Amino acid sequence: MIKAKNIHKTFGSLEVLKGVDLHIKKGEIVAIVGASGAGKTTLLQILGTLDRMTPSHGSSIEINGVSVENLNDKNLAKFRNEHIGFIFQFHQLLPEFTALENVCIPAYINNVPKEQAEHRAIELLTHLGLATRLQHKPSELSGGEQQRVAVARALMNKPSIIFADEPSGNLDSESAEKLHRLFFDLRDSLGQTFVLVTHNEQLAEMADRKLTMVDGLIVDSM
Repeated sequence: MIKAKNIHKTFGSLEVLKGVDLHIKKGEIVAIVGASGAGKTTLLQILGTLDRMTPSHGSSIEINGVSVENLNDKNLAKFRNEHIGFIFQFHQLLPEFTALENVCIPAYINNVPKEQAEHRAIELLTHLGLATRLQHKPSELSGGEQQRVAVARALMNKPSIIFADEPSGNLDSESAEKLHRLFFDLRDSLGQTFVLVTHNEQLAEMADRKLTMVDGLIVDSM
């Protein structure tokens, strides 16, 4: 699924990632934990192809057999749209669009016909318990509902892997717990792979593996 070797990232003289190695298998839920500034989000952005690593001898990132570091920007964007889903702490839904329209956006970017995209979006929103909320805009949804819409959007193009950065960080404890259970339900029902950056200890302990980062390196894997 993901094979990353010797991942480095520097910003000027600041070395944020110092040679990270990582192997994630299909269907795994992996939590990355650590103090603020340890490099968790930077690693997630590089693995998710939102940022590029700093070239270094022996560095490579392979996702589904594709060496993503060798793709140009256009092909990388296409690969990201087709193979990777994202969930962020703040749902980042477009406020002027309905739940259905927000979920359809990745499919539209991928030139999927409207009818086909909407059919898929309705299936996902229904599966996530939002069948009665299709035409509601984000301002008309609770925080937990907004984040479930964001999950549906991330699943829209049937990605190989979903990266989530503090996905429950903006939710109350009850909504957070429901979201955490949802990730495992999706793994069990769809075989979905998740890589989660989180400060939520409950979520980290639920994961198949917990990777602890300190000062730009993974120092512990459980």
